[in-house]
Amino acid sequence: MPESEEPTEALLIKGGRVVNDDYSFPADVLIENGKIKRIEQDLEVTDARVINAAGLLVIPGGIDPRTNFEAAFLGTCSVDDFYHGTRSAIAGGTTMILDRVVAETDESLVDAFAKRRTLADAKVCCDYALCVSLPTWNDRVADEMELIVRDKGANSFVLSLADIDLSDADLFHCLVRCRELGVLLQVHAEDRNFFKEKEKEVISAGIFGPEGHLLSRPEECESEAVFRTIVTAKEAGAPVYVAKVTSCSAADIISKAHKRGEVVFAETTAAALGTNGFHVFNTSWRHAACHVTSPPLRADLSTAGHLMDLLASGDLQTTASDNRTFNVEQKALGKDDFRKIPSGVNGVEDRMSVVWEKGVMTGKVDFCRFVAITSTSAAKIFNLYPQKGRVAVGSDADLVVWDPSTERIISCQTHRQNCDFNVFEGLLCHGAPVYVITGGRVALDPDGLHVTQGSGRYVPLSGNGQEVYGRIRERLKSWKLSPVEREPYVVTAASEAAKSSPSGDDNSNPITADKTFHLLSNEDQDKDSSGPDDDRSRGKRPAGYRVNQPPGGKTSQLW
Repeated sequence: MPESEEPTEALLIKGGRVVNDDYSFPADVLIENGKIKRIEQDLEVTDARVINAAGLLVIPGGIDPRTNFEAAFLGTCSVDDFYHGTRSAIAGGTTMILDRVVAETDESLVDAFAKRRTLADAKVCCDYALCVSLPTWNDRVADEMELIVRDKGANSFVLSLADIDLSDADLFHCLVRCRELGVLLQVHAEDRNFFKEKEKEVISAGIFGPEGHLLSRPEECESEAVFRTIVTAKEAGAPVYVAKVTSCSAADIISKAHKRGEVVFAETTAAALGTNGFHVFNTSWRHAACHVTSPPLRADLSTAGHLMDLLASGDLQTTASDNRTFNVEQKALGKDDFRKIPSGVNGVEDRMSVVWEKGVMTGKVDFCRFVAITSTSAAKIFNLYPQKGRVAVGSDADLVVWDPSTERIISCQTHRQNCDFNVFEGLLCHGAPVYVITGGRVALDPDGLHVTQGSGRYVPLSGNGQEVYGRIRERLKSWKLSPVEREPYVVTAASEAAKSSPSGDDNSNPITADKTFHLLSNEDQDKDSSGPDDDRSRGKRPAGYRVNQPPGGKTSQLW
């Protein structure tokens, strides 16, 4: 943080209700030097700016685990850069983002990381961290991963199965490498071979518009890749994070994996909760194209509610914006071919309001769970907790004073993002931030935004976090392959003779040597049976049971 931006003013938040992921309570919060100093009722402090939070909630600042600011695509770049993106994040109550490093062709991951840091450091208005996309899998990439973890402060890597051809063996070895380094692999799960063939089918049907994107990537394309990823992670003994889940079937696979005890984490997106895939069938090309993202938003109208149910139950842990915004003119790169439409939607500003509206206002999640799925769970997964994601003494003063009763209508005419379209256009939301505090500084109050370009900090992330690797460490203690101890097998003359005997003349087998077959009486069968207690196991023949080869010859009648 630049020296001029160091917080010098003490802040006292009075009269609010502090809400963490596990419990809430009325208290005042004192902030000094960018940290939470005291949390008590009826605090009295001189020389502090007082923020009246009566009737309001005091919650941890939101953590957005997936943004894509200044993302390149076919010679163009997403319009929300690190300044406009983090500025918009603060306006919506998010005080930290996790963005991505994407290396150019033949560029080393280390060089790409340094370049991304330089780009972001000069512009960010809130704290940020970085994860690194893997362009392929080979020994060079595996070696560079260690350098990134050791020297750059990243504890997760991103693997997009939709963008690169990767064998199951490569995925396995990548997960093993992540386990060795104590880091988390985030997977964008879509079966590339599947949807490439479906694209041909859709094109051959004469479909070139935005609807082709959804038609060529059905739910099965996502769910198959999710299942394969989870199975591979289990066999590799590694945790895995499934990114931007948009379908019911994929989410259900993750839910079942949790019930089996698999160490799998998963996020869904604000867009998957707040809108749907029907928009790509809109007769306005502009409207349809602006809803193209990957994996696609689903046309099944029950999807958003189902995803929120799984967030409420804990089978999904986090909500991301996956913010990757392009203006309509940029989307028009694919006006004649849906495969060239830049993929991505907005969400970094509206994420928390959308989650509140679709979760809290529907009664599916309470205040505490809202805090978990917008902040605390991400802090725990990416090893930021309790520095971030909690209102506690000693934690960073990244806080939001949230008004649960306020109303606003989302519109591209009033949002602060740099794009000219909003996928939540016209959505009435209850709940919004009144004050946002980042690093002890008031960045949003009723008078507006007060942000400074470059005032955010890069936050290095360490690996082997308890949330991700606690269970893995215990399992690895007993997870060891070992051979069965046996006496050496000795080949005898008798066994050699048996091996050379013609199969038709082998009378040594007690089963085939005696050609006489004996039938047990019902009483004998009752004594010997160890199977299930049904008619057949008791030696009684069920009614209508056809016997093709009974004693005395074949019959075609029913006994």
